[in-house]
Amino acid sequence: MTTRILLLQGHPDAGTIHLCHSLADHYRAGAESHGHEVRVVDIATLDFPLLRSQKAWKEEPLPADLQAAQDAIAWCRHLVLIFPLWLGDMPALVKAFLEQVMRPGFAFEYEDGNPLGKKGLTGRTARLVVTMGMPALLYRHLYRAHSVKSLERNVLGFVGFSPIHETLIGRVESMSERGRAKWFRKMHALGTEAE
Repeated sequence: MTTRILLLQGHPDAGTIHLCHSLADHYRAGAESHGHEVRVVDIATLDFPLLRSQKAWKEEPLPADLQAAQDAIAWCRHLVLIFPLWLGDMPALVKAFLEQVMRPGFAFEYEDGNPLGKKGLTGRTARLVVTMGMPALLYRHLYRAHSVKSLERNVLGFVGFSPIHETLIGRVESMSERGRAKWFRKMHALGTEAE
């Protein structure tokens, strides 16, 4: 069974090919080899301002450069968000992007008597792929993967994505070619399954 996949490339440096880009390429190749439809949004290539008030978030129109990205989120059945861990969290550009596209009226609706609102993006699954310098086990167990869990619960889960899986890739600065090849095979396999 084929599915519609959106790859959100969250590495903020659009000028250089990084591990995140190669991971996305291998996921896409696996997905397309099994007939899945894939769209890619490279967040670093988009031009949009930071949101600076709740009023802007609720009332100002979505920046034109983000409309296609929001449409792709609505289109997909499976979302894959890939980014490097910076200062223990997603890069600021990824957070700014999510704040812009996950607006009321699209990602969720306010409802009287329901403090959580109505989820607008149900029926979709997600996978987070996060690279980091520290060992992934250290991040997962000592730091409890706090920022990734927050993104899963407070953003993606809040708007309806479920289930949400994660792939944490550690020690990327010292990773051997053999280690990189292992992760590329893993990403290809995940793409074939649209997981």
